[in-house]
Amino acid sequence: MSTMPDIYEYLNYRKYLEDYYEAAKTQNPAFSYRYFSRRAGYSSPNFLKLIIKGERNLGDESIPRFAKALGLKGDERRFFRNLVDFEQAKTAEDKNTAYEKVAASTRFRQARRIDHDLFSYLSNWYYPAIREMSARADFHDDPVWIAGELLPAITPEEAARALEVLFDLQLLVRGEEGRIHRGDPSLTTGHEVQALAVGNYHRQMLNQASTSISRIPSQQRDISALTVCIDGATRREVKDRIHDFRERLLDLCDRVEIPNRVYQLNIQFFPLTGPDEPADDEDDGE
Repeated sequence: MSTMPDIYEYLNYRKYLEDYYEAAKTQNPAFSYRYFSRRAGYSSPNFLKLIIKGERNLGDESIPRFAKALGLKGDERRFFRNLVDFEQAKTAEDKNTAYEKVAASTRFRQARRIDHDLFSYLSNWYYPAIREMSARADFHDDPVWIAGELLPAITPEEAARALEVLFDLQLLVRGEEGRIHRGDPSLTTGHEVQALAVGNYHRQMLNQASTSISRIPSQQRDISALTVCIDGATRREVKDRIHDFRERLLDLCDRVEIPNRVYQLNIQFFPLTGPDEPADDEDDGE
């Protein structure tokens, strides 16, 4: 006997609807798109199918009707609305606001802990910085010390939460001798979380680069820019060279035996004029 899907295990409401339909169909072969539409009060027999395939969105008036047809009550109904808002958000700001509401659910955090912790890791610039700090010989997991070492400084509470997430994800590991070092686990998360979190990461690091112009002496940083006019073939070659440059720099940094300071290297390469060219099936560098 098939069990119905737990809505708290989902971040994509369309995928939840798809799995709900398949489970309901398994339990009752008479269940159909038409049957669901009638239960939700719609005359269109394929409305659910159009929603699942992404050909239609759920409007504000449709959300409670769908929730009722799905048998959702109380917190489940509110969670379903938050899922819809997250999926259909048009801006990064709205997407982040909707995700915060989704992640406020304890049951969601329990069901998708890795997703939530990875989102925190990528959405807060100091999480990766603290992980890299662990390579320092004088590193110790004291939130007060860590908070004061970072530029700009963070609060001890923020440092404590970062340590908790880093240890939970095994991005920081305590060895047998008691020394903390960087872990390198294989972690994956859903596309929705990854896309939003990576965007948050780059926006925060760009902001850190901008503020470094006034707060970091020029001898301790390098900020430069080029404006060039090129063609598509050269664009692809530039991206390849940037990728190779990153790999060579990473190898150089990894060979440092006694590191003592964390740096951030940002590389940006983007068009300033149109028209846009067709997307390539290539690594986007993120």
